This record gives sequence, C-alpha cells and structure tokens, in this order.
Amino acid sequence: MQQTSPLSISIIPSPWAESLSPQLHDEERVLAWIAIDLDTRLYFATGIVVVTSWRLLAKMAGDEGWQAWYFLHDMALTQRDHAGVGYLELFDGHSRLAYWRYRLGNDQAVSHLIESFTQQHDHHVNGKTFPHDDGQAYCPRCRITLASDQEECPVCDKQTLAPPSTWTLLRLWRFAKPYKGRLLIGFLLTLCSTAATLVPPYLTMPLMDNVLIPYQNGQPIDVELVKLYLSGLLGAALLAWVLGWARTYMLALVSERIGADLRTTTYEHLLSLSQEYFGGKRTGDLMARIGAETDRINLFISLHLLDFATDVIMICMTAVILMSINPSLALVTLVPLPIIAWLIHLVRDRLRIGFEKVDRIWAEVNNVLADTIPGIRVVKAFAQEKRESVRFHAANQRNLQINDRVNRVWSLFTPTVTLLTEVGLLVVWVFGIWQISKDQITVGVLTAFLAYIGRFYIRLDSMSRIVSVTQKAAAGTKRIFDILDHVSSVPESPNPVHLPTVQGGIELRGVGFRYGTRSITRNINLVIQPGEMIGLVGHSGSGKSTLVNLICRFYDVTEGAIFVDGHDIRSLPVAEYRKHIGLVLQEPFLFYGTIAENIAYGKPDATQSDIVTAARAAHAHEFILRLPHGYDSLVGERGQALSGGERQRISIARALLINPRILILDEATSSVDTTTEKDIQKALDNLVRGRTTIAIAHRLSTLREANRLIVLDRGRIVEIGNHTELMSREGYYYRLYQAQARNVDTEERGLIPAVEPHSVAVDHK
Repeated sequence: MQQTSPLSISIIPSPWAESLSPQLHDEERVLAWIAIDLDTRLYFATGIVVVTSWRLLAKMAGDEGWQAWYFLHDMALTQRDHAGVGYLELFDGHSRLAYWRYRLGNDQAVSHLIESFTQQHDHHVNGKTFPHDDGQAYCPRCRITLASDQEECPVCDKQTLAPPSTWTLLRLWRFAKPYKGRLLIGFLLTLCSTAATLVPPYLTMPLMDNVLIPYQNGQPIDVELVKLYLSGLLGAALLAWVLGWARTYMLALVSERIGADLRTTTYEHLLSLSQEYFGGKRTGDLMARIGAETDRINLFISLHLLDFATDVIMICMTAVILMSINPSLALVTLVPLPIIAWLIHLVRDRLRIGFEKVDRIWAEVNNVLADTIPGIRVVKAFAQEKRESVRFHAANQRNLQINDRVNRVWSLFTPTVTLLTEVGLLVVWVFGIWQISKDQITVGVLTAFLAYIGRFYIRLDSMSRIVSVTQKAAAGTKRIFDILDHVSSVPESPNPVHLPTVQGGIELRGVGFRYGTRSITRNINLVIQPGEMIGLVGHSGSGKSTLVNLICRFYDVTEGAIFVDGHDIRSLPVAEYRKHIGLVLQEPFLFYGTIAENIAYGKPDATQSDIVTAARAAHAHEFILRLPHGYDSLVGERGQALSGGERQRISIARALLINPRILILDEATSSVDTTTEKDIQKALDNLVRGRTTIAIAHRLSTLREANRLIVLDRGRIVEIGNHTELMSREGYYYRLYQAQARNVDTEERGLIPAVEPHSVAVDHK
C-alpha cells in the first residue's frame, strides 16, 4: 500500500512504524512508502522504503538500523526493470547511493513513490512547490512548468544532451593529417575547376556586346571573333570537367581512407577498453557508432565538404568578379546574404540538438534488433514475437517523432532561403534594367551579371543546405569521440614488466573491489602455489566471479594488489599477461566460422595437427569427425549448430591449445546433463594437469579433488581447507554441502520440484 498525500505514521505496518517512529524529527512527516519484497540476492525478503518531508529512509529485515539520505542537489530516484525484476535506484550527481529490488507487481506503487520524492526534493533544493493534480504540465525531472505545446524540457534537454559543437569536426584532422598532401592537391584542383566554371559567363559579356547586339543593329558578324569566343566557352567547359573529375576522385580516395582509419581506430580502442565499459553499453548503440556514424562522416568529407569548399570559392570569386564589373550592381546582388546568414544561425542549434536526438533514438532501434536477433530462440520459445514487435514499433515511432520535429524546422528553412534567392534575382533584374535605361551598363554586362548571379545564388542555396549535413556529421563525430575519449579502467603500465615464462603462483594481498559505491569484496588475502588447484565456494553474490575477474584483470582492484610470480599484475602488459590464462566459461561463446577456427582462436597460427591434438585431449575429436565436414564444419551463429556439451568441449580444446599456466573454470559443467558432464570432466582432468587452476563449480561434489577450497561469504574468505577438513569442522562449507545434498536427494526422490524458490543457491556468482 502506498499514498502520495501526507501520511500518518500509523498507516505504515506496525513492525516498521514502531521502528521508524523514533527516527523521525519533530514536524517530519511521512509522505509515501512502499514495501520491498526481494533482497540484493533476489531471495524473497521484506523491507521498506519511505519518503518523508526531509529525506529518504530504508530498512530491510535483519538490518540493525535505518539508512537515511537527506535531499541534496543532483539527487535522483529512478526505476527500471530487467528480466522480470524491478530496480529502484538512488543517485547523486556522481554515483549510485543505494538500490533495492522488487517484483514488478509493485511497479505502479514505485512510480508514485518516485513522484513524491521528486516533488519533495525540488521543494527543498529549489524552493519550489508543485500541486499534485492541477492540470499543468511539468518536466518529470526538474519539475519546471512546461507550455501546453512544449514537448521537450528547455532545461533538462540542454543539460543532458550536451549538443555537439560544429567545431567537433575539427578533431577529424587527427585522421586527415596523414593525407594532407593529397588534400592540398584536392584543394588546388577545386580552386582551378571553380575558376574554370567562371570563365563562360565572363565570355558572354563581349559575345553579347561585340557580336550579337551589333548584328541586331545591322552590322555583319565577325566570324573569327565568334570562333574565338565559342572556342573559349568549349575549352573552359572541357577544362572544368577534367579538373572536376580529378578533384572529386582525389578527395574521394582521401575520404575513404579517413573513414577506414576512423573505423579501425575506434574499433581497436573499443577492444582496449575494460569490461566495465561494455557493462554499461548496448551492442546496437556501439555498432551504430562504428558503422552508421563513420559512414555519415565519410559521406560528409567526400561529398558535402567538397561541395561546401566549392561553394565558398565560387561565391568569393563571383563576388570579386561582380565588384570588378559594376560595384553598385554587385552590392545589390549581395543583399540577401546577411538575412540568409541570420537564418542559418537561427536554426543551427535546433538542428544540432535534433540530430543528436535522432542518433540516440536510432541507436535504440538498433538495440532492439541486437537484443532480438541473437535471442530469437528465446523469443520464439516464450512466444514473445508480438511483444518484441511492439518494442520495435515503439522505438521506431519515437524515431519518427524526433525526425518529424527536425523536419519541421528544416522544411521551413530551405524554402525560405530559396525565396530569398529568387527575390534577390528579381532585385538584380529591376536594378539592372534601371541602369541600362540610364546608359550606366550595357546589355552584355547585365547578361553576364545574371549568369553569375544565377550561379551565385545556386551556390548560396547549396551552402544553406550544408547546415543539415554538417550538424549530422558533428553529432556523429561527437558520438565517435565519446568512445575514443574514454580511458580504460584497466590501463597499461607506463613501464611494463615482461615475463618470459610464467610459473603460475598467485598472491592476493588485502584485495578489495567496489562497483560504484557498492563494496563487492573486502580484505582478501590468499596465496595459490604454482600448479595448485583451488575451488571457490559460496552463495550467490559472495564474490566468486568477481575474484576471477580481478585475477584475469577484467577489472582492477580498488584496494590491495594481486601478484603473479611476485609481480603486480598491473605492471604486466595486459594482452601478454592474459595469454597465460585459459578461461572456460559456463556458457561458452563460439564465433561464426569452422570448428578448427574456433579451437585455434587463441593461437591463429596453430597447425592442423595441434588442433586435432587439443580436440582429442578435450574429448571432442570423436563427435567432430561425425559432423558432415569434420573440422571444417560451420558452428553457426554463437555455435548454435552444436549442443551445449559439444560447445563446452570446443571451448576446452581452445583453452588447451594455448597451453596456459593459469586456468579459470567458471562453472564449466553446470549447464549440461550428467552423462555429458562425465565426458567434460575427463577433458578437464587433462586440462588442469600441471596448471594453476581456479574453479567455480555448480556441484560441490566436483571440487573434492581440489587441493584447497576457498569459502566466500559477502566478499570475504570465511573458511579455507580441503573437502575433508572443511566437512570435519562442520562450519559454513559443511552447511552448504549438506543443504545441497538434501536438495539433490529430495529431487531424485521426486518429492519437490527441481528448482525451489527458497533453496540455498551455491551455483550463482
């Protein structure tokens, strides 16, 4: 139950009310509350989150005291959902302060709680009060009043969008610099070809005054003079064609190379970033940046930038020629220029913001595709085709709405510029006829002016259109450099230590790790001898996978240090260090390609004999030979042409081939049946022999052969020993083992379902 009007403390259920009442200050009122029904490990639990007139309070069953956060600047309470679980998260301007999980049945109540929090927060921070239901539109984030027809918040949008500046395009010089010689040649060709196109109008002036008008007045045509002028027109046209082809080809070559370098550099930098970066990004968004955005930038450089340079040169040259022929008529010609410049300035910011929104919304469309297509088996298994279609339709409609807003601005701007150029041409006609009537210019001069002014205004109209593509390119450039500017949280050492050989000794000294403000592991001290096999045991969320990720250096420790053979792993080159680590995951990932290519992924230069030897050791050789094309058989997208056990054995063969000194087994047999597990276990026996091995296992019984078991709870080591020692102590590990043994025994008897909501889970990380 939850209300958004001021509540009496007595409305909260009595156990919570009795605990909360002593915490409240004088005149502090409870405004809203919700019941929390899941804990951080997704077990059923009870808790409560309360919004008062001063702060946010929370308490879970079993906690000693209440947590409290007073309303501060930049504080926000948000909700989201993932995989059927809702997340209520509290942020300040820098990090996440707290989070709670709940079943989606409470989603509406959570929305009401957030609304109450936002109103009270803004009242404290900004001194504003907001009526609950007065028919007025408010921004849901900053709560400022919006006009009835206002779709975007003028404050939040400017703050959150951070629209890219057109000057962002100058950063592309980093990629253009290697081709500056070709760019210079292209510029000179552009200059020459533009000059050649300006010759014909200049020749029409003497052709009119010296040939055509005298002929109309009764004088004979000077054939030689006509041949001279016509030869000049033909020669100028041919020269302009040759120079135009040369400059277009030259600049197209350069732009393609700049685009290729941009894609390659961005992709290589993306691969160098830590696992943490990818955890907060969507696949579709990153694909759109490297693909669509670089194509847009490439098109801008090869086509639109070339046209813009031609337009600028043409306008400047035309203005000089017009001024040299007749200054007064030239000034009249340039009248529309200031108005067009003002219009460009007026719409530039709106277009820039609009195109940035278009890019982000288009990334959402790609994200739906990137989610659905790889997961099409799950979509069909749960008959969710309609749901995914609705998701795509919603994202596509949002994309359509944003584009409509941009087009409303652009559709008015372009015809306005065209109208101004037509009016300018009319003014030239009027002023030119008046000057002819006063004998101040000849008909040939006016004809030349009209020819030049036609080209002048065409180029002016073309320059106005460049505003749109420039802002699109600037938005794309910003999104590309958002990746390139990101620094990996797992940096390379400036003075790396190179280890010719690795023995496999690992030491963890006071290791701690935080993800945001949440502490995952604390004060881990552990020494693993070379060739020793240890098992990591613990409940879900105890820190097993985090420890493995730290040893692999997917993340860097926030406290303490990890040493391999006496060297801090942060001093070792990342790629060189990871070549000594073999990783076998619970869900093995195979790339589209042949089985041989997947086995040799970590060692591309491996011979066929090496691949077969690794496959035999992984007990994969027999089933591979049964495939139609043996080792040349395609595994399909993500290995879907193979069973789970077959994919796992390919993964083991892949690890065997690189002959690692350190082996990580992350629940390598948890997702297969018992028969397949035996085959995989035989392969693992070959894999672990003589190597330092760290294993996380779904079934505790599979870790009996480990030299030592490391028992974790809430990010700390609580027990260390082999299976026999830990069972004799009847401590934490003993209770885990007995709980799992009872569960397995009951399942085998068929008395309870295989998955029990409240059973002790030891297989999740």
